Amino acid sequence: MSFTHLDDSGNARMVDVTGKQPTVRAASARAFVTMASDTVAALRDGSVPKGDVLAVARIAGIQAAKRTPELLPLAHVIGVHGVVVDLEIEDDGVQITATVRTADRTGVEMEALTAVTVAALSIVDMVKGIDRTVTIAQACITAKEGGRSGSWTREVEDAVGS
Repeated sequence: MSFTHLDDSGNARMVDVTGKQPTVRAASARAFVTMASDTVAALRDGSVPKGDVLAVARIAGIQAAKRTPELLPLAHVIGVHGVVVDLEIEDDGVQITATVRTADRTGVEMEALTAVTVAALSIVDMVKGIDRTVTIAQACITAKEGGRSGSWTREVEDAVGS
């Protein structure tokens, strides 16, 4: 068995994608931040002392998607052409979803996953002073489109935490 990210000597390498044609690609991911009911109430009524948690998390997620290659050593620098980060307050925390789009030589799954996890980290940072129980859970890629392997969607029963 050969691994694409290892050279003949077993050393890590970045896969060369220069010969691939750019195509339209998209990927979606999600994560969930669990928290105490008092913290959920503070998010809903806007009384978190550090400010607008969801706005900060949304911007953090968008910024993170664009900086993924700085964080993941073997990720390619690609054109991130669109990022949507959505946050929904639920009874036990915040559901975060992100979709990243590109027209490039490799996919954006890591960019989508980085967007939701950094948005989740931002939420933790914003509420940790009022809730030490806050937890990041259920981070996963939920769908991808384009590229050699085509489209894929995580089945609901296959979903992490479902």
